[in-house]
Amino acid sequence: MEIAVGVLGALTVLAVLAAWYSLRWVRMRRGGGVSVALRWRPDEARSSWHLGLGRYEGEKFVWFRVWSLRTGPDRVFERESMEIADRRDPSGTEAYAVPEGSIVLRCESAKQEAIEIAMGPGALTGFLSWLESAPPGRRLPRAS
Repeated sequence: MEIAVGVLGALTVLAVLAAWYSLRWVRMRRGGGVSVALRWRPDEARSSWHLGLGRYEGEKFVWFRVWSLRTGPDRVFERESMEIADRRDPSGTEAYAVPEGSIVLRCESAKQEAIEIAMGPGALTGFLSWLESAPPGRRLPRAS
């Protein structure tokens, strides 16, 4: 009897988590966005890529991690402080961890730690357009 209660409890927890994740995924996708892989602390050896959905919200680029139970975005980047420090193709096995045909951008910010963003050609064009369309007087991002 105790085993049945334990199994039933575990199944209930799994069902609640599956429902929560499904609702989060639907809400996240409904708002639109592009497939983006993100890596923070790229200089560290143990740094890894995380697949997610990026979305432009005015002056902010918000990123939702695919495998997360968080209700809001996992990372928020402000256009005003973002600069492109480097641009490269994925190397070695990281080509399997990022969206197909991706270009990797290293972005630096005075307000946040350095990150690397990997996105396909269409998403890259949109990202660069968004980044460069800042109001007059703002310093343009530097590109290598």
